[in-house]
Amino acid sequence: MQVFPSCRRVFPALLIASGIALLTGCQSLASGGSQGGSTLAASSSTLSFGNVQKNKSSNLSETLTNTGGATVTISEANASGTGFSVSGLSLPMALSPKQSVTFTVTFSPTATGSTTGTLAVVSTADNSTLSIALSGTGTAQGQLSVSPASLSFGNVVVGASGSLNGTLGATGSSVTVSSASTNSSEFVLSGISLPTTLAAGQTTSFTVTFSPATSGTASAALSFSSDAANSPTAQGLTGKGTAATQHSVALSWNASTSSGVVGYNIYRGSVSGGPYARINSALEAATAYTDSNVSAGLTYYYVTTAVDGSANESGYSNQTRAVIPTP
Repeated sequence: MQVFPSCRRVFPALLIASGIALLTGCQSLASGGSQGGSTLAASSSTLSFGNVQKNKSSNLSETLTNTGGATVTISEANASGTGFSVSGLSLPMALSPKQSVTFTVTFSPTATGSTTGTLAVVSTADNSTLSIALSGTGTAQGQLSVSPASLSFGNVVVGASGSLNGTLGATGSSVTVSSASTNSSEFVLSGISLPTTLAAGQTTSFTVTFSPATSGTASAALSFSSDAANSPTAQGLTGKGTAATQHSVALSWNASTSSGVVGYNIYRGSVSGGPYARINSALEAATAYTDSNVSAGLTYYYVTTAVDGSANESGYSNQTRAVIPTP
C-alpha cells in the first residue's frame, strides 16, 4: 500500500483500486510549502532621501535577503523615477537560503521639486517582483558670493609686495568650493584651504598678495570653482608695479680760504658727531658732491675736509644732516 505524506485536509472517503489506497484531494507540503519555497525580503520597503541639492547626490543602502529554503536568482533591479539609480549589484546573482546582499541606491536630482519612484527587483522567488518605494526632493543650488567684487592694490614697488583680504559667502544652500586660480603669477591666493564647504549663511576669508615683477599696471581675475549655481565666481584684481625709488643726497659747501687747497674729502656717519667714514674714492676738486648710496628711512650726518698739495688735511667742517624719506 502507498502512503502519502501529511496532508492539509483528510477526506473520509477512500477510493479503493487494485489494493492501493488514495487520499482524495490530499496536497503535499513539498509542492509549495515552507520547506521548499523561497521569499526575497528587503531591509526597507521604502527609501526616502529627503532634500538633496540639485546636481548633487545622496546614497542609501538597501539589503536583500533570501528568507526561504531554496536558492533565489535575482535577474533584474530596475529603478524608475527621475534621478534614481542602483549600483553594487552584479546581475544575475544567486542567493542561497539565508544569504544577503547589500547595494546602493542613489538620488541625483536634476531639477527642484519632489520626485517618487520604484525599485523593482525581479527574481525566481515566490514574490517574483519585489517593489521598494523611492522618494526625494530636489532643492535649489546655493550661490557663492565674493566680497569685495575687486581688489585694488595701488602702487607697489617692484620687488616688494602688498596684501589685501577678501571674503567668500554661501547663500540659499551649502556650497562646496573645490578650487581657485588666478591668470597672473603676480597675484597669489593664501589663507584658505580648499576644498571647503560653506553652510548657507556662512562666510570665510582669504588673502591675495600682489608682488609685481615689472613696472606698470597689472590686472587679473581670481576665479573660484564650486558647486554653486553661479560657478565659477570671479573677483577682479588690479595693481601697479613701480620702480624702486633711488634716493640720493646732494651736498655743497663753501670753498676753503686756505692757500694751496687742491681738493676735498667727504665723510658720513649715522650718529650725530661721528664717527664718520670717508665716502669719496678720490679728492673732490669741486665744492659739491652727490651721495647715491643711501637707504630709505635712514638719517645721515655729513662733514667735509680740505686737502692741500702736500696731502695735509684740515679738520672737519660743520656737520649737516640728511633724512632719507620712505620709500
